[in-house]
Amino acid sequence: MAKLSSLVQHIEAFVDVSRPANQQTVSIDAVASLLKNDLLTIETLVKEMEMYLTTTDNIIRARGILLLGEVLTCLTENPLGNATVHSLIRFFTDRLADWQALHGALLGCLALLRRKSDAGMVTGSDARALAESYVKNLQVQSLGQHDRQMCFELLECLLSGYPNDVASLGDVLVYGICEAIDGEKDPRCLMVTFHLVEILAQVFPDPSGPLAHYAADSFEILSSYFPVHFTHPKSDDLYVKRDDLSKALMLAFSSTPFYEPFAIPLLLEKLSSSLPSAKVDSLKYLSSCASKYGVDRMEKHSREIWLALKDTIFTLSSENVLSVVSESPDAMGFQENEVVKEGLICLHHIILQNSNLFINLIVEDEDVEVIFRSVTSCRSYNDITVEDRKKLYMLGRILSVSAQVSSSSCSRIFQTFFLRLMDILGVPLDGSFLLSEKLNSGALYLCIELLAACKNLVLDSQEYASKSFSLEDTCCSLLRNVSAALTDALSSILVLRMDQGVSEDIYSGVKGLQYLATFPGFLPISKPLFENILAIFMSIITSGNERALLWKLSLKALVQIGTFIEKYHDSEKGLGYMNIVIEKFIELICTDDSVMSFRLKLEAITDIGSTGKDFMLRITQGMEEAISTNFYEACIKENLKAVEILLPLLECYSSKVLPWFQNTGDFEKVVLNFAINIWNQIENILTVSTCFQKKDLLDATMMAMSLAVGMCSEENQAMIVQKAYNVLSLVTSLPLNESLPLSAPINVEGLEHSQYLYSFSSVDEWLISLFASVIMAVRPQTEIPNVKLILKLFVSVLLRGLVPAAQALGSMINKLPVKLNSTEGSSTCTLEEAMDIIFEANLWSLSVNDPLRKCNIMDRNKVGITNLFLNIYENVTVPTQAIVGLAWIGKGLLMRGHEKVKEITMLFLRCLLSSGKIRIFPVQQDSLGDCNGPDIDPFVMRSAADAFHVLLGDSEVCLNRRCHATIRPLYKQHFFSIMMPILLSSVAESDSSTSRHFLYRAFAHVISGSPVIAVLAEAKKLIAVILDALSTLSVDVMDKDLIYSLILTLSAILTDENERDAVTENAHIIIDRLIGLTSYSHKMLVRETAIQCLTALCGLPYVRIYPMRTQVLRAILKALDDPKRIVRQEAVRCRQAWESISSRSLQF
Repeated sequence: MAKLSSLVQHIEAFVDVSRPANQQTVSIDAVASLLKNDLLTIETLVKEMEMYLTTTDNIIRARGILLLGEVLTCLTENPLGNATVHSLIRFFTDRLADWQALHGALLGCLALLRRKSDAGMVTGSDARALAESYVKNLQVQSLGQHDRQMCFELLECLLSGYPNDVASLGDVLVYGICEAIDGEKDPRCLMVTFHLVEILAQVFPDPSGPLAHYAADSFEILSSYFPVHFTHPKSDDLYVKRDDLSKALMLAFSSTPFYEPFAIPLLLEKLSSSLPSAKVDSLKYLSSCASKYGVDRMEKHSREIWLALKDTIFTLSSENVLSVVSESPDAMGFQENEVVKEGLICLHHIILQNSNLFINLIVEDEDVEVIFRSVTSCRSYNDITVEDRKKLYMLGRILSVSAQVSSSSCSRIFQTFFLRLMDILGVPLDGSFLLSEKLNSGALYLCIELLAACKNLVLDSQEYASKSFSLEDTCCSLLRNVSAALTDALSSILVLRMDQGVSEDIYSGVKGLQYLATFPGFLPISKPLFENILAIFMSIITSGNERALLWKLSLKALVQIGTFIEKYHDSEKGLGYMNIVIEKFIELICTDDSVMSFRLKLEAITDIGSTGKDFMLRITQGMEEAISTNFYEACIKENLKAVEILLPLLECYSSKVLPWFQNTGDFEKVVLNFAINIWNQIENILTVSTCFQKKDLLDATMMAMSLAVGMCSEENQAMIVQKAYNVLSLVTSLPLNESLPLSAPINVEGLEHSQYLYSFSSVDEWLISLFASVIMAVRPQTEIPNVKLILKLFVSVLLRGLVPAAQALGSMINKLPVKLNSTEGSSTCTLEEAMDIIFEANLWSLSVNDPLRKCNIMDRNKVGITNLFLNIYENVTVPTQAIVGLAWIGKGLLMRGHEKVKEITMLFLRCLLSSGKIRIFPVQQDSLGDCNGPDIDPFVMRSAADAFHVLLGDSEVCLNRRCHATIRPLYKQHFFSIMMPILLSSVAESDSSTSRHFLYRAFAHVISGSPVIAVLAEAKKLIAVILDALSTLSVDVMDKDLIYSLILTLSAILTDENERDAVTENAHIIIDRLIGLTSYSHKMLVRETAIQCLTALCGLPYVRIYPMRTQVLRAILKALDDPKRIVRQEAVRCRQAWESISSRSLQF
């Protein structure tokens, strides 16, 4: 009883129109939930609602029927008995005559019609009865938009779900549908109505059926919408686009051949419209209709269609004719507007349907013949008029499209035009070609278009060696006869034009040779001919005139040929390509007897190699051979020329070869061999020489090594690390022997006077740096031998300024495990053990000038970084090299989210405060005390400030995803939220100008490295400090990049709507600071951004900015004379914006 009482309450709540809409929605959900959970049956619901469904009160009856329809909509997947479905659909069918309750009735009918068979469906007889009631009772166009849309969706369900049952209604149904859709204007409804017509054609395909009888009437309704003219505003959220509507109408047009007598004349008529969109739609519809109506119906329109297409293509081609010559290798040709493009597509579909008929119309057309004679009568391209150039291009496109339809159409076009073109060009059908000084450019262009069409026809077919392409075909026979002479002709053109720099015939010559070389193997392009074409291109490439258009086109042609070989797996041509092109390029990079620059050779060879895996593998082998040879020359014989070769080789390997393999996959063996070979080379060199001098060569080698190692699996990385460690162990001056105690800290005082620390050779730097590049790139799980010894080695060399060692140390700290697994050997260590080794080293106790201070007597279990440094400060300053090392260690800790980074950050802050107190971490207050000490050297303070850039900056060398770093989500935001209050309080309490300067520098690094969203969240607190930092740092030219980063952050705050109040409050001081930066002479981007910020400030309240108007305009007046054009442009915009304030003042 409680459930029934609740049900009645929900029914009454919905029926009551005075209730709010959300309460009515809750009622629907509640009733549907009872039914879904089997707490209520649909029969019980109907029984309880009987009064509401049958009452004479129109409003209550309409609400009751609507509730039932809404509930059924929620139950489309819940099973219902056949009898229940029958009763419900009969009820709603009868209700279609009740116009006051029509909305609910339509909703209920749709809910029942959309049910699946396993949930209980409407029967065919009930569907037929529903259709009869629909036709009899509904005047669709008199209804509102939503009800009309449901009416059309109801018809859609009936026609698609019950086609045989409703088809028995015949003429009545078709007439009723035509009457329903006539005059519809709403785009959402039209999408359904157009689909209705499409389905209707499937239901009534009989030529003597009702749709054929009403074809004229129904098409008259459809034709009123063509072409689609969409007038709804963009803001109207209809989810219907013009293109979607036009496509739906096109499917309706082409849905039945019964529309052919009406559609084709209409489309041909609309081709003469002045609206380009109407022409494009006409061509699209014509293509669709022609393919659907059939050959027999379309044959009678063939001549009219051809004449209309010919007129469209030749008349409406672009007025801006492009020269065939351009710096871009793809630039030959003309600009096609959309109408012409669609016309050519339509021509292809028309010919495809009845090729013999339309090919005859084309080749026998008098206009085509006149144009052909005209464009081939001029020898030089320059002699062809602009109008004839347009016709030349369009004729070439028409012939190309025609030839690409089928083998028979290609043969007919070749037989009609290709033979004549060969005769005009002087190319004999057999025999050799004699070079003529005056070539016919128009004939050459048409010849190349036909070659391309023939090649594309063959390659576009699924099996280009099928029976549809016979060697006896006219096109194949002609190509077989003229291929050799045509190749001679095209190569002669290139020879003739080579010294002329730019020529219109160059493009045609290169493309023609490329097309001949990329014909499939079964066609009559012989192996010697193919290899001859490759040799021609290679001779052009080796000439070294890379600035010439011919050189660029030849390289592109070779790339296209290589791509063709790889795509179609042509092994015979692949062998010739390897021998003639790839091997020649390898020879070029291994020798120095070419006029080509070495970097140009590498650019060309990597473009060629990228066409296929086998080609790139061979090129990689050749490059590694060149690297090995030149490594020996550079390090043993100190050959500077070898260094000049090595640098671009390694850069090319890093920037092009390795990324290519990574993108294509299956690269493990390649990169492993490269890395191992580099270490083998170094190992061999160490036995005879210790000459490693070039820093740029080291950098290039490190980058290539890091990329290669990063791409390897853990197993292969371990092999590389072990090999590198073995080579490193060969150097006796490095402390990598097992006798070095791991538990004892490195004695800095002893190292100071040792020969090792102050005789750090170039070999040591090379080996440690290269070894560091390996360590930076390994995965966290990769096994590293003697981790503790390696840690001590890196710590030991920090004071020599070896940054790669610091970066590798940070990478190790970032990746070492917190705990060791039982499977891991004793050679590794945990993160805490590594930190103990670093802390015990005490290398930071070194001073640049002062003697060492022993700090090893401190208990390592009780001493933290901060305590250690506070003791050091009493006598010495911290070396900048140690700070750099600590910065990278801190970055590794920060990225993995380790709390110990706080202690390192405290040290940097202590360096920035030459005297004073740090009240940051309460737990450390006792150990810090007052921390009063002597002033710190400014170089040390600068290093401490720049350490924050290391902490938050993104590194391309290490500690990134490519190097498999451990990265805690939102670690930058977390660091920002902790550090920013500390920095702000430190700046406020600092009483030293030097200290304040470097605090601002650290602040700028933190702001620049943090995500903008984090900065915006604290914008109110930061605006004043940012402005002070801009003022302080603008004095020193060394801080210009920081100034730019700060002003970018400020611009983000100024343009954020949420910070408008804070910006308004500080408007005067912001404008003052920006005015000063408009004349910042050290960086153009600062001036540009400052002016852009001033422009943005014009949107602030009038009373806040008007008093500053004169000062701003005065500053902008000076900016109008800025030496940089982009600054002057921004100044003009800014002046216009601020001058407009005057007009605002009048309105105010």
